[in-house]
Amino acid sequence: MQEMRMDGFDIAILDALQRNANLTNAELAEIVNLSASQCSRRRSTLEKAGIIKGYGARLSAEKLGFTLQAMVRVNLASHGKEHAEDFSRYLEGYREVLAAYSVSGDADYILHVHTRDLESFASFIHMHLLPYPKVGQVRSDIILTVLKEPSGLPLR
Repeated sequence: MQEMRMDGFDIAILDALQRNANLTNAELAEIVNLSASQCSRRRSTLEKAGIIKGYGARLSAEKLGFTLQAMVRVNLASHGKEHAEDFSRYLEGYREVLAAYSVSGDADYILHVHTRDLESFASFIHMHLLPYPKVGQVRSDIILTVLKEPSGLPLR
């Protein structure tokens, strides 16, 4: 697939939408100094090209009762493409896993896990992750304080 060429207006549109995905085309037009119809066309093109993957709401985990976050390092018992694909499919069934990354270093994977409390975190680890036959080792780091949350890509 050919890479889409973007100009300063496209970057400005992406930057504005990262800050507020609810902007109307008229509001977006004011911010980036284009007409609403031009913004609409450009937004549609960015969506079709897969540069804009979707829109969503950022929720307050704490206000919804999700008080524990952890980074969980996982090593598989055996390695190979089949094991990696199987583990990836396995993780899809667990909403507690917000993100999963295959990494270099002392772990095969790092999982960002969010649960309601320590009890539900322990249950996830002991009832689901550790018993899974492909998992060889699990080490967890509980997040004490969030210093910075994802806010979008540094486009400018």
